[in-house]
Amino acid sequence: MTGERVWRYINDVLNRDHMMHLTLIDPDPLTLTPEKAGKIAKLAVDAGTDGIMVGGSTAFGILDQTVQEIKSNVSVPVILFPGNVNGLTKYADAVFFMSLLNSRNTYWIIGAQMLSAPAAKMLGLETISMAYLVVEPGGSAGWVGEAHLIPRDKPKIAAAYALEAETIGFKLVYLEAGSGASTAVPPEMVKLVSSTIRIPIAVGGGIVAPDQALDIVKAGAKIVVQGNIIEKTVLSDGGRLLKTMITRVKSEAQKKKAP
Repeated sequence: MTGERVWRYINDVLNRDHMMHLTLIDPDPLTLTPEKAGKIAKLAVDAGTDGIMVGGSTAFGILDQTVQEIKSNVSVPVILFPGNVNGLTKYADAVFFMSLLNSRNTYWIIGAQMLSAPAAKMLGLETISMAYLVVEPGGSAGWVGEAHLIPRDKPKIAAAYALEAETIGFKLVYLEAGSGASTAVPPEMVKLVSSTIRIPIAVGGGIVAPDQALDIVKAGAKIVVQGNIIEKTVLSDGGRLLKTMITRVKSEAQKKKAP
């Protein structure tokens, strides 16, 4: 996919289903080989996920192989979710070009982006600008990104950051509780952010149950991102739990938008 085809695809899914589900795969040579990642991606797509995000522990040199294996198993877009400048590969369809707005370190706000922009252009990657906001508890994303974590009981802070992102020109806002977080972003925060801005909101981290995903979508999230729970369940249950959740949440999202 070239140009803005992935961004158009995202908007087409949102217009059709009124929400989108993305599966996040974190390649790791010790625990998640490219072959295993490909199987997880296929099961997730069969269950109804709309796209595959790939990012996280990519410093071990298996990013190229992982993306190639995933693409050989699925036809949906594969979108990079880079943890640093080494998280790019020409084999992906696009990259969420993120800025961690609430980091204490300007490297994560603009420095890494400056260093990786030439590489993204050279590789021919479609770039989708994303404002990344890390909410308590934050997990590894908050620790690595040196984030000034947004308190869970301070949704106005998240809304102010999101409004800044929309004003600057970002295409998406991602509210992140942290990979494997013990609790998801509060629906109350999602609701305030969604009522403050017009650009789509993605929410990830700690979403392990259908009711959680449903509450987040009802609050105004357009994109639900799941990673750890999918890696833990789809190989053992064939994606049944994931399919049940996606079917239920999309059905409710369509009811919400029905005239």
